[in-house]
Amino acid sequence: MLLKRPRRSLFVGSLLAFALVAAGCAGEDALEPTDDPADDPLDDAPDDDATEDDDEAAAEPGSIVVGSANFPESVMLANMYALALEDIGMEVTTRTNIGAREVYFPALQQGDIDVLPEYTGSLLAFVAEDDVEVTDTEGLVSELRSMLEPEVQILEPSEAENRNGWAVRPETAEEFGLETMSDLAEVGDQLVAGGAPETRERPDGLPGLEEVYGFQFDEFLDLDPGGPLTANALEGGDIDVARVFTSQGVIAANDWVVLEDDQGLFPAENLIPVIREDALTDEVREALNAVSAALTLDELTDLNRLVEIENRDPDLVAEEWLVEQGLYSG
Repeated sequence: MLLKRPRRSLFVGSLLAFALVAAGCAGEDALEPTDDPADDPLDDAPDDDATEDDDEAAAEPGSIVVGSANFPESVMLANMYALALEDIGMEVTTRTNIGAREVYFPALQQGDIDVLPEYTGSLLAFVAEDDVEVTDTEGLVSELRSMLEPEVQILEPSEAENRNGWAVRPETAEEFGLETMSDLAEVGDQLVAGGAPETRERPDGLPGLEEVYGFQFDEFLDLDPGGPLTANALEGGDIDVARVFTSQGVIAANDWVVLEDDQGLFPAENLIPVIREDALTDEVREALNAVSAALTLDELTDLNRLVEIENRDPDLVAEEWLVEQGLYSG
């Protein structure tokens, strides 16, 4: 039997309260990288010495703006890129925690940021005008290079990837015999799921579940992209199924079961640097490709564990790893 669930209004209120507590406990640097947490990262001046015209400052030779999405792994990866670029003498500004792809990718296209970490499958789904059949890394990279506008370039993909997925607690998996997403389809209409709000609209989110697996959840709660709201809602039994990123350290820490995507809804999600053509030089290309080449899935998962479970600052985790790899001299 499913756990008795609280009334949704009370649950949402408790989630908001938790978010305020989590922001205080995890550290300002990890969750609020701007000086004023109320500020939009895209509105901040690059640094204290920047000119009043952000566009002119971003275009200065030897300077570059690194951005990220609003989840810990993306912030950590952006810090890796920033430090690797600093190591070759670039003047780097970071604008992390910008938001979802619907916000940060247009910012890249418009020149508000110059480079950011991306994921092959999700980026292609975002930029493609029609449905794309390819799901392997090589095919995805080829399609991206043909579809992206000339002023936006992708570099070399990493071995490390972080696919989207759906996870359940071990007791839920045992109760319903869940190993695959096809198994989930048999009982999904009895279960409450939760995750990033954009899951409602993205092709590999709820629409993809209905199209490929033929079911809808009983309810979907808007939480966060693989963050503490989703993790605590799943572990606390307020949701039965969580939208997760498969390299999250919290998955192994809680013995969650990530269901096998046996019908191939999710494409490969190799990490890949995306950069504006006017910011790309041979030295920048070499520095960012070196980060991609050095990062493995096991290392990415372990780095995420340090940030998510041990509450380490993603800036420091990124720096320590780069030093170990010989990609940052400090």
